[in-house]
Amino acid sequence: MFMMEAKRIIVVIFGALLNAISLNFFLIGANVYASGFTGAAQLLSSVFNDFIGIGISTGILLFVLNIPVLLLGWYKVGKGFTIYSIISVFFSTLFLEVIPVIELSGDIILNAAFGGVIGGVGVGITLKIGASTGGMDIVAMILSRLKDKPIGNYFLVMNAVIILFAGILYEPENALYTMVTLYVSTRVIDAIHTRHEKVTAWIVTLKADELQEAIHRKMIRGITILPAKGAYTKADKSVMYLVITRYELYDLEKIINEVDPTAFTNVVETAGVFGSFRRD
Repeated sequence: MFMMEAKRIIVVIFGALLNAISLNFFLIGANVYASGFTGAAQLLSSVFNDFIGIGISTGILLFVLNIPVLLLGWYKVGKGFTIYSIISVFFSTLFLEVIPVIELSGDIILNAAFGGVIGGVGVGITLKIGASTGGMDIVAMILSRLKDKPIGNYFLVMNAVIILFAGILYEPENALYTMVTLYVSTRVIDAIHTRHEKVTAWIVTLKADELQEAIHRKMIRGITILPAKGAYTKADKSVMYLVITRYELYDLEKIINEVDPTAFTNVVETAGVFGSFRRD
């Protein structure tokens, strides 16, 4: 258990490092913006420096923007989940302050593309182990529960605001290259994990009762158990059907590996859910 949590924390810290490298080596120098709270902090830092004459770094602004969100997440989302978000935000801020801002290339397209790829990997591996980078992840989760709309809608609105202001305050090309970064990072995140708020898990197992008990000890989710028979072995099995949030996927995988490593699991993206679905 200790080694599992230690591995999780190491991945979160490494994801924060990649996020800082993406910004300080590629995006900040090119005035191309990341997505979510990171992009908002980056844009605010540029405004403070260029229009007000106050030098405030992206890392400090990212930390300040996340303080109210992390407090909200502590009470509305869950303490365990928020702790990993706090670790991610803290180390992102630390790395952004320690790593110097260097313009590795004068080609804005290369900066936009490589910044998007590296940042997307950082976010993707963080999501894959059941954590988040804080910021918009927590806000979108809370709003999605209240309004029952896909998380992607809220990411889209915030990123649209960032793109709009990037085009108004700076060159219109900056807005276009920011769109390139957002597209690339989203595709990378999709390849590593998923942007969907909910996913459906189909689990074929010989230990349905044990799995059901283990799942319900960790998360409160409705489970439908269907009788099944193996086409090749003719053995009687059970198919467990449940819908979870993307942040529970890591925990579900860990439970299945502990209870029934031989179980066959198929995880599919879920566009929407109607009826009674617990949103916390």
